[in-house]
Amino acid sequence: MKEFDKKSSPSREGFSKFLPASMSDSSTRRRLTEYEIQVQDLQAYIRSLEAETVHLRKKLEDAPKDFMVLENKLREANRQLVQAFNQNEKLVNALYEAREQITALKEEVDKLCAPPSTYGVYLSVNEDGTVNILSQGRKVKVNLHPSIKPEALKPGQELILNEGLNVIEAAGYEIQGEVVI
Repeated sequence: MKEFDKKSSPSREGFSKFLPASMSDSSTRRRLTEYEIQVQDLQAYIRSLEAETVHLRKKLEDAPKDFMVLENKLREANRQLVQAFNQNEKLVNALYEAREQITALKEEVDKLCAPPSTYGVYLSVNEDGTVNILSQGRKVKVNLHPSIKPEALKPGQELILNEGLNVIEAAGYEIQGEVVI
């Protein structure tokens, strides 16, 4: 579209010399002036539309490039997400294995830190549910763990004692040692 500027468009005085003498009255001149102002406004509006069109065409030309850039960024972000997910899975598995190892080591440490158990030899049962045992060369009256039934014990059978000298487990028979009568 051809651009209009002030030099190529006739001025207000320029139009009046083309008018016949009969049209030179004041109302016609006023209308002519109004038309000239409207023409100038429209020419300015056309120039602004042309500038906006140029700007929009440039944006339209850049749109595919911008779209490709965004598409590449999206692909890269998805790749990083998959990579982070895989690494997260590896870390979860490593943490699970470490947890199991820590639990196993804790159990082992607890066993190794447990106080030594004393053995005693069963002698007899008392009416109050306690039993008489022989431990470290002396006769001792001790309590039984609730899971151990006194009827199941036999004289001469070894018993495992805790630190408080209470029976916590029934063992077998010693092959050699003191004889119980």
